Amino acid sequence: MAVQDIMPTWVGATAKQIARGVRRGDVSATQVVADHLDHISRADADLAAFRTVRGGEAITEAEKVDEQEDLANLPLAGVPVAVKENTPVAGLPTWNGSAAVRTPVAEADHEVVRRLRGAGAVILGVTRMPELGLWALTDDDSGVTRNPWDTGRTPGGSSGGAAAAVAAGLVPMAHGNDGLGSIRIPAACCGLIGLKPGRGVVPCQLGAEDWFGLTEHGMLTTTVADAAVGFSVLAGRRPEKLVPPQRLRVGVSLRSPVRGVSPDAPNRDAVATAGRLLAAAGHDTVPADPVYPTRLGLQGIATWFAAAAADVQAAGIDRRSLQRRSRRHVALGEWAQRRGYVREADRVAWRERSIGFFTDHSVDLLLTPALAGRPPEAASWSNRSWRANMAANIRYAPYAAPWNIAGLPSIVVPVGRRPDGLPVAVQLVGPPGSELLLLGVAGQFEMAAPWPRHAPGYPRVGTGSPAIA
Repeated sequence: MAVQDIMPTWVGATAKQIARGVRRGDVSATQVVADHLDHISRADADLAAFRTVRGGEAITEAEKVDEQEDLANLPLAGVPVAVKENTPVAGLPTWNGSAAVRTPVAEADHEVVRRLRGAGAVILGVTRMPELGLWALTDDDSGVTRNPWDTGRTPGGSSGGAAAAVAAGLVPMAHGNDGLGSIRIPAACCGLIGLKPGRGVVPCQLGAEDWFGLTEHGMLTTTVADAAVGFSVLAGRRPEKLVPPQRLRVGVSLRSPVRGVSPDAPNRDAVATAGRLLAAAGHDTVPADPVYPTRLGLQGIATWFAAAAADVQAAGIDRRSLQRRSRRHVALGEWAQRRGYVREADRVAWRERSIGFFTDHSVDLLLTPALAGRPPEAASWSNRSWRANMAANIRYAPYAAPWNIAGLPSIVVPVGRRPDGLPVAVQLVGPPGSELLLLGVAGQFEMAAPWPRHAPGYPRVGTGSPAIA
């Protein structure tokens, strides 16, 4: 088929390309949204990334963007965005991962949704997550969310639907949130950029207590530039141009936070690749292992349990209505609360120790694997035992959680492919306030070793768009 015979589409363009095209009149927000809704209707049946698609409502919102007289100050003008289903979107129920924990139709947007709309974004719908956001595996009784890189594998979790949607080009960027790795783990599974901001940079306001302060909102994107503009919007800042960092000293560690769990060869190789990219960019790398105390792992797991219990108690949910893996998790959370195993003093101590790591080792950033193994199979994990779910989560994704407990910013960046074809990524961690530095280093990786922006075979549309021609 000749290129001129392909129907032009803006599916596959970056968020920045779309916003620029809408602002200068190359395309209407309405056309961009219609293109993406059409793509979702064709592709999402295989992926189950979306819980709800806002077809007509999204078109109406796009028309309102087109009617605005001043588009120049909208950094996301006409950009289709998906929101994770645990974050209130006016006019939709807040599902929280299953019908058992769904809350009524929200009367108002969450603050981060309000900021996205204020920047000109159009909300196409809400993406799937596991029940209560507890697992790095996304499924429930109504569907199994699949990784576009290999539909036999999970896209991770808990922002699994968001990652699948972006990796397949259903939207150019998607909102997620991260309590113990729930942005970074799916980003690693699906070959995306996933930034978890530091504590307090973006308003959280989720559940009972924001998972005891562990949870942060962020965006999943295919490019560093999109990640930077998404971060600025959520943080309520004006977008800043990323500047390549001057010479840095980066600590490198393969040490696992979980005793007995080690990174496999592709993840070890990913760290070596990232080290070479850092050296080529003029940075210094040195071995520097964080000391993960045994109590950190126990306290982190106890907090994971207790966060689920607190959310269920605050929402008045009947525990008997939950999936069996969640029932066990909540029961253990209630037990941990009674025994006093969830203590703010422990989290403060680890935060201070983590901040001290950078000065003690005279390093600016820390480089670690993003995952320890390949993503588990895409399956009905919600029907499997709590023990099976725990084992799967801990074995493949131990590296993210410590930095939620510490409240430090961290980012996952793709650096290549595993032998089985799935993406492989690394994690960079920084001290408080280092979000732009992390993005700057990620940008150097992207310039030196660009990654495929979408999974093979996606987007499943023509490529005649003026944005990507």
